[in-house]
Amino acid sequence: MSNISTRADARNSSSTNTDDEKSRGILYYLGMGISGGLFALVLLVGALVIVVPNLAGALPLTVLTSSMEPSLPPGTLIVVKPIDTNEIVIGDVITYQIESGKAGVITHRVTGITNSSDGTRTFTLQGDNNDVADELQVLPVQVQGKLWYSVPWIGYVSNFVNGSAKSWLVPIIAIALFIYAGFMITTGTISSARKRKRRRARAEREAERAASIEAVTAADAVDPIDNRVRLG
Repeated sequence: MSNISTRADARNSSSTNTDDEKSRGILYYLGMGISGGLFALVLLVGALVIVVPNLAGALPLTVLTSSMEPSLPPGTLIVVKPIDTNEIVIGDVITYQIESGKAGVITHRVTGITNSSDGTRTFTLQGDNNDVADELQVLPVQVQGKLWYSVPWIGYVSNFVNGSAKSWLVPIIAIALFIYAGFMITTGTISSARKRKRRRARAEREAERAASIEAVTAADAVDPIDNRVRLG
């Protein structure tokens, strides 16, 4: 009888654990996964658009035209790192000012290098998707840097973050991250409290079962009544 009770208790304990796992549901884990993924994506975009370029002294830019397709389609974020113009070689993708000292820039590939007798270098550039080279030779003073890395699709995000929205967007992102952190801490605390409560309840049930099993075992151990007939 005690063996039957033990097997039943094992089944009940397993059933309780299964019920605890099911109580969360797939939506809970799906929500946690999506939330964690979005958080990681925000951190990654922030690092690629703001942190890494600032630390390296690089310049984040957005591709606006199709002249460098298919490698750099419109909307691509490119990060341009300063380079010694003597280190530029044919095949490099560089960014240069259209006119020295002015804001407009172009990012094209170097297709030719000319070295003059006085040691000055000039560069011929052409877009990968263009049929002809850029009209004018590029002087070293115009070169802003060489393409360091590119990230598709988030160039417009970079424009938005680094544009007029920067003054209010960065504080909002910081507040959102703090709220997210608080939510995760609170959720974790509540989940831990619920787990402790379930463990206590399970321990109490197991103690009651153990006491019941002990009582049954003790009853089974009692000597049967002696019904034998005693002779004179």
